Amino acid sequence: MFIILTIATQIGGLVYIISSLLSKKIKWNFKFKNSVAFVILYLIATFLIVPYTAPIFGREKVKHTKNIQPTNYFTVLLNRNYVTPKLNKLLLSTAKKLEKTTTEIHYLDANFPFINKFPLLPHLSHNDGKKIDLSLIYETVSGTITNKQKSISGYGVFENPKLYEYNQINTCLKKGYFQYDFPKYITLGSIYKELVFSNKGTKLLIETLLKQKNTGKIFIEPHLKNRMNLRNKKIRYHGCQAVRHDDHIHVQL
Repeated sequence: MFIILTIATQIGGLVYIISSLLSKKIKWNFKFKNSVAFVILYLIATFLIVPYTAPIFGREKVKHTKNIQPTNYFTVLLNRNYVTPKLNKLLLSTAKKLEKTTTEIHYLDANFPFINKFPLLPHLSHNDGKKIDLSLIYETVSGTITNKQKSISGYGVFENPKLYEYNQINTCLKKGYFQYDFPKYITLGSIYKELVFSNKGTKLLIETLLKQKNTGKIFIEPHLKNRMNLRNKKIRYHGCQAVRHDDHIHVQL
């Protein structure tokens, strides 16, 4: 349990040990005493302690505004919403440029609050506060841009290559990189299946990010890059050793 909670939330394993020790001192016996003690202490740590100690490690919570919101609040609850101040400024600047549009920033996993090189699984590189995943933009069948997603978790519902597009996914899978489409197992369920990928909205989001001087790299699947006619050198291919990026956009300083 310590290992699972540490992998999932970074602080959960430590909170689990402390709550277990404290619950033994509580004389009132009831069936869920340990669980209740853990939940209370975890929420106190997540919302009242961690946000004020993370800056010591050079990180802060992603700042929420009218058009910067988490795709799924589990990201916040699991302490996966921490970035460096410079990345926060990049997001805020991008959001400001998008204020007069219908496109918003909805983020997925960023980084844990503490310690460089501490892995944020299943990601390979979200370990220094300088990376964040953003949701793709979708629209209704009538062409109206929406900020809804097609997956409860925000991951795993892919915008697959069309028949005439280069299929990097099949190339990686044939080479034995079985993990490449692993996110399909972590959708937590599919929703709003009628929505369609918005070329216009997603391209606008990426192009606005590219205009920010601190944007270092953007990872997205090659067929989407070509479909949106994006040519900027900062848009890179992430490699078969990662997972496919046609369900989200990876942005880093």
